[in-house]
Amino acid sequence: MNRRYFLMSTAAAPAAALANNRRPQSANETIRVAVLGVNGRGRSHIGGLQPLPNVEITTLVDPDLNVANERAAAFEKQYGKRPKVVQDMRKVFDDKEIDVVTVATPNHWHALATIWACQAGKDVYVEKPGTHSVAEGRTMIAAAKKYNRIVQHGVQLRSSEAIQEAIQKVKDGFIGDVYMARATIFKWRPKMEHHANEAPPSHLDYDMWVGPGKFRPYSKNHVHYNWHWTWDFGNGEIGNQGVHEIDLLQWGLGVKLPTKVTALGGKYLWKDHRETPEVMSALCEFGKEKKYAEIAVRFWMSNNEALGANGNLFYGSEGYLSIGGYETYQFFMGRKGEPGPKGKAPTKHYENFIAAVRSGRTEDQNGPVETAHYSSALAHVANIAFRRGSVLTFDPDKEQFVGDAEANKLLVNRGRKGFEIPTPEKV
Repeated sequence: MNRRYFLMSTAAAPAAALANNRRPQSANETIRVAVLGVNGRGRSHIGGLQPLPNVEITTLVDPDLNVANERAAAFEKQYGKRPKVVQDMRKVFDDKEIDVVTVATPNHWHALATIWACQAGKDVYVEKPGTHSVAEGRTMIAAAKKYNRIVQHGVQLRSSEAIQEAIQKVKDGFIGDVYMARATIFKWRPKMEHHANEAPPSHLDYDMWVGPGKFRPYSKNHVHYNWHWTWDFGNGEIGNQGVHEIDLLQWGLGVKLPTKVTALGGKYLWKDHRETPEVMSALCEFGKEKKYAEIAVRFWMSNNEALGANGNLFYGSEGYLSIGGYETYQFFMGRKGEPGPKGKAPTKHYENFIAAVRSGRTEDQNGPVETAHYSSALAHVANIAFRRGSVLTFDPDKEQFVGDAEANKLLVNRGRKGFEIPTPEKV
């Protein structure tokens, strides 16, 4: 395997030269795409990108060949052409015919796959959360800038004209002085069956699946979707569905990272192998902006608090805003909560990404790499507060906890041998 661009000392110059010489692409030029990870969100990437004009998905990548071949057969049946199937993503980075990589792997792979793609001169659409740990985000930003790449974070609500309109009204003072937001993350998550450790199946390259994560013996407890609830590979529900709501919370409040955070919760319903909490409430204070936020995670049966089970509430001195899902908003005004303006519009996030790829202009993006870092980092910081079981002070400029060395250790993952995640200076 040619890994020239993974070796920073030998790769940076040619890759950077290629990337920085990018030119705008016309609407008639075909953009060729490889999808990394096709068991879950990768199916949405296929369905969202392949129908777009002059966009062609050429390659499906998954360390589980059974999953990859099944998805390739479904693609051929729907679109009349069978894409290439690849088990090792590094072959995609060597392929000069591929322009764009989308990352729908487990969370622990998101940052390194994005960094490698940037080094190979490819634009990236990366699923939420953009990172598995806080420090990875800075390296992603450095890679995108150094190699002049478009890196779009998969937070679809950023590309709904209705949500854009609602947030602009908030910023224009429609509900007065906004002091607080509440993110609700209420997903239906049934009890999980326990699986023992065993040898990985022959169709799965398990070493590649683990990649930069901490190696653990193979088990169905954490392979495929179950990895969300294992700290070494996932980030729990706050880092899953929750990143959509956190990203919107930061956007609407005009904040990034908190100065103080605490979180309580645990497992109160199911006695299963999940390591992450079923229920969690995180409280965040943004001292510089003088804003406050609550982030609520629930499994199983629950009421709706916004317009839906997953959404946001913004509270101002003259009223409040409710946003449900990725497309719908409603204002409520005054002490009696009289209904105010409302709106609904579909999200066009893939379209926005492709438009930015064609123009090469990061300012055309609705979900640039910086939003991937900050929304993911807030979820990570809240998770660390939960794991430490205390109120933590955070320095948002240094992106470090104050006076808690154990918490700071949880901010960083540098990967395994062969899958090292570089620092920003060495990207």
